[in-house]
Amino acid sequence: VTQHSLRRAIGVVPQDTVLFNDTIGYNISYGKPEEDEEAMHRAAMAARIHEPITERFPKGYDTVVGERGLRLSGGEKQRVAVARTLLKNPPILLLDEATSALDTITERAIQAQLSQMREGRTTIIIAHRLSTIMDADSIVVMHQGEIKEVGSHASLI
Repeated sequence: VTQHSLRRAIGVVPQDTVLFNDTIGYNISYGKPEEDEEAMHRAAMAARIHEPITERFPKGYDTVVGERGLRLSGGEKQRVAVARTLLKNPPILLLDEATSALDTITERAIQAQLSQMREGRTTIIIAHRLSTIMDADSIVVMHQGEIKEVGSHASLI
């Protein structure tokens, strides 16, 4: 396993998304730069960030986000990270509080997209919201770094 193959195999959506001081388009396509613009737009639509990009910013995808994504809200940054991961389409997903900065309606829509994407993949979800992990095959409940319980949603409730 090389560092390059590992990076290609894993898609990460962190709670605190780090963006490059470059365009929105660059920050989405960073995960898979060989993809065309249409694929990037489809990923942005699935992540519910396409409309905010095209309606809020006159330069659209060519808008420079600023240092660490300063021009975007926390929820917009998370949606850019989700779009990046959807575009990358990796076999392993790591979702660390991936929708924590989103409103309930947007979170549900993105969770539906991520649910489709999780099929047939290894997915590790770190979450505090029960709604985020309800359909997981196995849930590990941790407290202060220790595993307290393991099971399905039904068996843990």
